[in-house]
Amino acid sequence: MYCVYCGVRLQDGVPECPLCHTKVTAAPVPEHLKESSYPDRYPRAEKQSGKILALGLVTVILVAAALGCLIFCLKSTGKVGWSGIAALGMVLGWVWTILPMLFRRWRPMIFLPIDFACLGGYLLYICVNTGGNWFLSFAFPVTGIAAILTLAGVAMMRYIVQGRLRLMSLLVIAIGLSFMLVEFFQHITFGTPMFVWSLYCVSVFCLIGLFLFIASFIPPLRAALRRTFFY
Repeated sequence: MYCVYCGVRLQDGVPECPLCHTKVTAAPVPEHLKESSYPDRYPRAEKQSGKILALGLVTVILVAAALGCLIFCLKSTGKVGWSGIAALGMVLGWVWTILPMLFRRWRPMIFLPIDFACLGGYLLYICVNTGGNWFLSFAFPVTGIAAILTLAGVAMMRYIVQGRLRLMSLLVIAIGLSFMLVEFFQHITFGTPMFVWSLYCVSVFCLIGLFLFIASFIPPLRAALRRTFFY
């Protein structure tokens, strides 16, 4: 059953739509449907063989490509060189895309930390392989900030209901301020000047966050945002 106003799917027996608060008017159920509210058979388990086969084929292709790069680089230059970056990039892509598909449910609070940890390890390998000194002063803190903000946003959308719009406004402001931190780490690592581009990002995100914060205290505006963005 769906809401006649906003189209949100409703649970059976609810008196009104939880999103737009439109009263639910249920049509009368025919007598022959009342007798059998539940199916007589258990649903069949979905076959996973085709999915596993496709994912295995993609994995084999990525492994073959990575080994090909390593063999070519070793034969041509006598060392791993750029092939290590290419091979680890394929591993990173596999972790981001193929690994979550091997499970029935994608659990972001488990997979996202793994993704960011793998990204940090990949950047560390590039830094060491190229002889740079930018990982600890730039890549590591920037990756950490992105991981914290992403996990905070996902946790807020999945587990928090009351006051979500207000927390969302604070998260948007925090994202804007994080750009200033990124530019600061860029400044101390690469010697670039400060306040070149971060202030524009801070201004835009802070204005959006302030608007959402004010909207959280105005019921009609809060309801309009809820109907529009389904948060």
